[in-house]
Amino acid sequence: MNLAEGVQIISFGILGVMMIGAALGVVLASNIVYSAFMLGGVFISMAGLYLLLNGDFVAAAQVLIYVGAINVLILFAIMLVNKRQDFSPLPSAGIRKVITGVVSIGLFVLLSTMVLATPWAYSAPPVAGQNSIVVIGEHFFTDFLLPFELASILLLIAMVGAIILARREYLPDTLSPSQLPQTILTLPERPREMVGAGSGNTDNN
Repeated sequence: MNLAEGVQIISFGILGVMMIGAALGVVLASNIVYSAFMLGGVFISMAGLYLLLNGDFVAAAQVLIYVGAINVLILFAIMLVNKRQDFSPLPSAGIRKVITGVVSIGLFVLLSTMVLATPWAYSAPPVAGQNSIVVIGEHFFTDFLLPFELASILLLIAMVGAIILARREYLPDTLSPSQLPQTILTLPERPREMVGAGSGNTDNN
């Protein structure tokens, strides 16, 4: 995007704060549905950063695929499975938190070192008049055709698995099929006293 330098810096700061806040919400939220919504906020912030880098096609694909497909699929899987089970405290939870903190700090230091050591200046000027959509399409269907098709197959398998989990019937283990109430396509039985009384009146008549 052809914006002024000050506008780009302010937009980058706002999008960065949004992304970090939404990422913290994904990790720290106690409700998994809220975490999924926060993940959508992370994806939208990333799309905004792609727009600042003049990656219009990547930003549109980020919104359409990750927000409109992946995030919605995650929400459907969470809501359809509907696992009613309370969280139970795990043994040695303190050690797990310490290990998680050490790994997170290590990843942060590694990524920070990579960001500081990477030369971000352009090595060559961009080619004028070259459409990024055409270039991405050529790479998709030539160099990256196999990973592209494998990703589509994995998404199809995930969708079928979510449908199977959603259609699974939960029956109690303590009851046998004969003990379950048969309420479908059944009519209430008439009391035998009324049947007997009705037959007696008919005989008298």
